This record gives sequence, structure tokens and C-alpha cells, in this order.
Amino acid sequence: MTLQIKSLEEYNKEYTKSVENPEAFWAEQAETFTWKKKWDKVVNWDFREPNVNWFVGGKLNITENCLDRHLEERGDQAAIVWEPNDPNAPTKTYTYKELHAEVCKAANGLKSLGVVKGDRICFYMPMVPELAIGVLACARIGAIHSVVFAGFSAQALADRVNDATCKMVICSDYNNRGAKNIPVKKVVDDAMALGCPSIETVLVHKNTGGSVKWSEGLDKWWHDTIDHQSTECEAEEMDSEDMLFILYTSGSTGKPKGVVHTCGGYMVYTTFSFNNVFQYQAGDVYWCTADIGWITGHSYIVYGPLAAGATTVMFEGVPTYPDAGRFWQVCEKLKVNQFYTAPTAIRALMAKGDQFVEGYDLSSLKILGSVGEPINEEAWHWYDKKIGKGNCPIVDTWWQTETGGILITPLPNITDTKPCHASYPMPGVQPVLLDSDGNLVEGNDVEGLLAVKYPWPSMIRTTYGDHERCKNTYFSMFENMYFTGDGARRDKEGRYRIIGRVDDVINVSGHRMGTAEVENAINEHKNVVESAVVGYPHDIKGQGIYAYVIANQEVTDVDAFRKEIVAVVRKEIGPIAKPDMIQVVSGLPKTRSGKIMRRILRKVASSDVSNLGDTSTLLNPEVVQEIIDNALV
Repeated sequence: MTLQIKSLEEYNKEYTKSVENPEAFWAEQAETFTWKKKWDKVVNWDFREPNVNWFVGGKLNITENCLDRHLEERGDQAAIVWEPNDPNAPTKTYTYKELHAEVCKAANGLKSLGVVKGDRICFYMPMVPELAIGVLACARIGAIHSVVFAGFSAQALADRVNDATCKMVICSDYNNRGAKNIPVKKVVDDAMALGCPSIETVLVHKNTGGSVKWSEGLDKWWHDTIDHQSTECEAEEMDSEDMLFILYTSGSTGKPKGVVHTCGGYMVYTTFSFNNVFQYQAGDVYWCTADIGWITGHSYIVYGPLAAGATTVMFEGVPTYPDAGRFWQVCEKLKVNQFYTAPTAIRALMAKGDQFVEGYDLSSLKILGSVGEPINEEAWHWYDKKIGKGNCPIVDTWWQTETGGILITPLPNITDTKPCHASYPMPGVQPVLLDSDGNLVEGNDVEGLLAVKYPWPSMIRTTYGDHERCKNTYFSMFENMYFTGDGARRDKEGRYRIIGRVDDVINVSGHRMGTAEVENAINEHKNVVESAVVGYPHDIKGQGIYAYVIANQEVTDVDAFRKEIVAVVRKEIGPIAKPDMIQVVSGLPKTRSGKIMRRILRKVASSDVSNLGDTSTLLNPEVVQEIIDNALV
């Protein structure tokens, strides 16, 4: 097992060691895993290229570390506990032995359909055990998984399938989500109709048994393919730097970025961070409420916990179904010890009232976690008092799809916690604050742009099929630095507080949305000439989406126009990206070179028009007052 820090003195000692001799520090952590061949060199790196390689020459298979190595000691221990959407349906538990058998069967099934090492496999599935099993089956045989959140539209799915030239899509027939029954297979059918020439097979898991359209030759049932397979499948030997998965994240330009993570370093870091951030002990029940469609689900439902030999909970439902006590009912039922969720969920449940918490026994809880965005102070205190009863430290974790694992966080019962502060870097992580010219901002009680000056094992290696984009997005802003895209403060005691994005990316309920991507969708409406999208403060989501829209011809029914725009965005991207506010405007504030001044639009959307700066240099300064006068907030 990787090192688990137990005291502040030990944290300080290990952090110092990890900075002074990172190679020795990470070699120690990596030694605790099963390798088919040990590495020749711990790390080679150059952020200018960028080119980062960890455990160079090492050979392994991540699933042997998540499954096989636990069979002797904890084969009968629960690996995954699946809690279904319906609170009256039975919980399903997979021991490590059972999970290993299911993963091998699925791996053999994929091989029977012609999947080989290096093939890209897209998943578009609800939170059912077969999603975790399928992902691990890909890793078992060296196929590269690309999970797309099963709330994205057919167009968004097709874009991601085509960018990765996936060979197969694995989906369910329907998705039970709260009171809804969502036709997952139909979205996949619609994506195929848009044109996905690389797809040879659509493998369908019978989740609800609802009727689906069937394409002979293309569509195959999961149970027909996998249920009869052997429960033994030899794990493919993978190089430490072989691709493990691609995960798409919205960027500041319209096209989603395929973030690439590789086998060795990702395994070492996610396990190390899971062990320390959640202080997992044998026998604990750990629950991360995220969807596996996001990086949090990859790192802290599947790979990190399983590699650490933990019991990890997978939840199919939503926090408010059948009522706002569902999370707490599950915590009581499963005797959850570590609970990890998003500020959006906490704020939504807080707004429903304390009566939905009262009556549940939450005494099993030891540690509470927050992920996706900075948690605001009011929600932090409610979480601390009502859920943790003042006894559970809150780990307010900061990280990104691109970082692979948690980089800045309190360590529970070791470092202190302070509302709104992600606090301290993990061992091996070397954050810095920079000014806009790239100069180091030294000392404490300062503000700057957050960058990292030394690689950590689980960091992004490239953006799939476009290394130049990776370089331009993360490594070109500052010389030999990874730039996070976030601004941050360092307080008097050296804790980090994340202020938010400095580019055109909005954080909606912890999910990053590129403004360009949403604008492109809005502009698909036949009566839209141009649009500009910004984030604004939202009580529940953290940030909402505010759209300014120029119409082609006069809009007589504004409400109907807004509904049409929302429908277009839902179709192009999915419901997660629908604008909360749509203001019809005659023009947008632009510089003389034609650049939209989003700074002004952000201020209007945030009801902060006291100081808009100099607008006289704009091409059309008169439009600013019109936008202010008709603002929706």
C-alpha cells in the first residue's frame, strides 16, 4: 500500500522530501504496486514540448493492481456496492473475486468482437455496475476507454466518437434517473445516424428491458456477448506510458478536448491521493456520488479505491429522488464512512430544508469531501454542522480532468480546514502563483495565476490527436510551467483558495462548459445572428449560464424564442448546457478589432455595473447602456 500520512509532522517531512527528491519519493510509492517489469527511470520531463513520462520502461496492467493482487487477502470483501435508483430495489454487491470474474468475462466478450490493444471504446451508459466492469475490461486487454456522460446529446456523442475514431459504443437500453426513464440507446442511434464511420459494433446492456430500435449486424446485446464467457482472462502487458483512457472536457474553443491519461503514473497517483485524502482504513465504506462520465468517477470511484483495495459505492440515482433525504438514507443504510460530493448537490439539498436530514443516523461518517468547484462558506458550514455534526473534517479538493487526481486539499485530522480554501498541496505537487507576465508572486497573503512547476505522475500527457492543442492550452502561457487556467489566493498561513477560471470556461454544477461550445449551439438557431455567453453567480449551481443573443429579425414572442434556443442547446450539447438566462440584445459590446468584451457582459450578468471601466474605446459604446437597462438580473 502507498504511504498514508498520519500526522502534520509526517506531512511536512514527506512534502519536503517529495520536493527535494521527487524521483525517490515517487519510486517509493510505485514500489508498492505489482509490475510485470520495473521501470528504468522514474521520470523524464520537459514542459516546453510538452513531454512527460513516468516510470519509464515499466510494464504493468492496472487491472491486476485493482483486482488480481487483492484476491488472496480480500477476495471475499465487497469491492463495488451498487445502490440502484429505486430505493426499494435491492443493493447489489460485487466482492473482489466476483468483480474479477465479471471483468474477465467482459474482456473476453470484447475480444470476441474483435477488440484489440489500442482500440478506442466509447461508453455512453448510466451508473450501472456494467459501466465500471466494462471500463476495467478495456484496461484488462489494453483497449482505450472514452466515457461520455449519458446526458450529452447525440451530436456531442458523435463528435467525441469521431474525434477518437472509436471502434465500438457500449450503452444501455434506458437509464433510470429519478422519476425519469431516459432512452439511452435512442441517443446512440441518433448519433450513428449523424455519421460515425469508425463504429463497428454497438453493444447494448439490457438495463430496463424497454423496447429499442435494432440494427442487425451493428447492434449486439451485452448478455449474449458476455454472460457465457470464461472468468479467466490474462491481463495485457502495458507500458507505463501506454494510453489508459481519453476523457473529453470543454475548452474555451468550441471543439471538446480529449484529455489523455496513461497507465503507470495515473495508477500510482490516484491510489496515493485516495489513500491520503480519504484516510481509508480496512473495513471502511467509501462513497463518491459522482458519475463515471467525469474524471471524479474515473479516479475516485473506480481506479483509486479499487487499487487501494477499498469498498467503493456506485449510485445510480439523483440526490432528490424520491426526496431530498436520499443521500442520507443511503449513508445510514450502507454505514458510509467517507462521503464525497459536489457543492451543487450540497446547496440544492440545503435549500430543501433540514427536515430531510433529520431522522437519519449519520454517525458512521468520518470524513466529508467536496469536489468540482470551490464550496461557498454557507454550504461549507451547513455540510459541517448538519451532515458531519461538527465531527467530520471537510476535504475541499481542488483538481481538474487534466490533473488526473487531487492536487490541493486538506488532509483530514492532519492539516487544518478553512471554509472556501482548498488549502495545501499534496506531497509531490509544487504549485506557484504567477503574475500576468509570468513572474513568481512570492510570500503569503497574495493573489495570482495558479501554475505547477514540476510534473506529478497523473498529469495530462496530450490532447488526443492534437498535441499542439495540449501545448497551447496548458504549457504555452508561461515558460516551462503547467498553467491551470485558474486564479488563486495564498492566505497568510500559506493555504490556497481557488478564485475561478481566467479563461472563457464556465463551471456549472462542477462541470466545465466552454462558452464557445454553448455559443456555437445557440447560433444554430435560424433566427440567431450572434451570441455571447458568460457565467454569473447562481445560488445552486455555483455558476449559471447567461446568454446575450442578437436576433435575425424582430422577436415578437420572447418566451417562445427562449424556449426554442434552450431546445437547440439541449439537442446540440445536452441539458447540462442550457442557458439559465437569455437576453435578446440589438448588439454586443465589441472592440474595434471585433472582439466581444465579455468582461462587461460578465459584470452586467453579475449585477455589478458600478465600474465597467472605459467603454468609450468600444466600436459601439451605446449598446452597453441598452444591455444594462434590459438586464435580467
